[in-house]
Amino acid sequence: MIDGHTLAIVSIVGSSLNVVGSLYLAYDLLGGEHGPLRILTRGVTYGLIFGLGFGIAFGPLAGLVIGVTHGFTLGWELSRAARQRPKPGFWFDVAMSAIRGFGYGLGTAFLFGTMFGVTFGAFSTVGQVIGYRVGVRPSVDYSPSRRPRMSKFLFLAVVNRTVGYGIAGYVSTLIVHRREAALAFGLKVGLLVGVVTAIVTFFLPFIEWRADHMPVKRMGVIGVVMLLIGFALQSVQYWVTLSRVSIR
Repeated sequence: MIDGHTLAIVSIVGSSLNVVGSLYLAYDLLGGEHGPLRILTRGVTYGLIFGLGFGIAFGPLAGLVIGVTHGFTLGWELSRAARQRPKPGFWFDVAMSAIRGFGYGLGTAFLFGTMFGVTFGAFSTVGQVIGYRVGVRPSVDYSPSRRPRMSKFLFLAVVNRTVGYGIAGYVSTLIVHRREAALAFGLKVGLLVGVVTAIVTFFLPFIEWRADHMPVKRMGVIGVVMLLIGFALQSVQYWVTLSRVSIR
């Protein structure tokens, strides 16, 4: 027996890979090195890291939503930094924070209910806006490199984010009257956010360097691989039917 929601997610991921793979194959048509695929490369990479991390801990639905929202916003912000665009203003910071907060809220609402999702998403948005205002943003200390690295400032930012999300998870759990699970969930979500953020922060210089120096032929190979994986995932639903596996 297989869960219907899981089967739907597999098909959605397969369709998404087909779309992204097609874009990689159409690299030249989309403007080459000055086109949107550099943003897409960043977004897919960061989205996969966040999606896998939260998907393993909280399930595929939460991983999918949090991965998409984080991948889109981080890809956009870091692409601006790569092009040396002017520092964005307050409302840009609010928009990026709100999108990521929406991802956290919707992802956790699947597990703990609407009230928890709204509360946790709101805490996340406010916390990220405050972080932006004091200078802690994804593009801080932006310096693409062949090797991953972690500065003292970035490490302290990771620790701050870990503590902040731990408190947000704890308070959100108390608000929905689940006092017995509040401390455990606060520790879990804080450590999870901290670990995923640390991984992204450590590998960010290398990811950014690869995004700006990836050969055209390699992009084409990646596109073909994504298409093949996408078609394979989309076919799962048909193999399930042919195998007469029950869908719950």
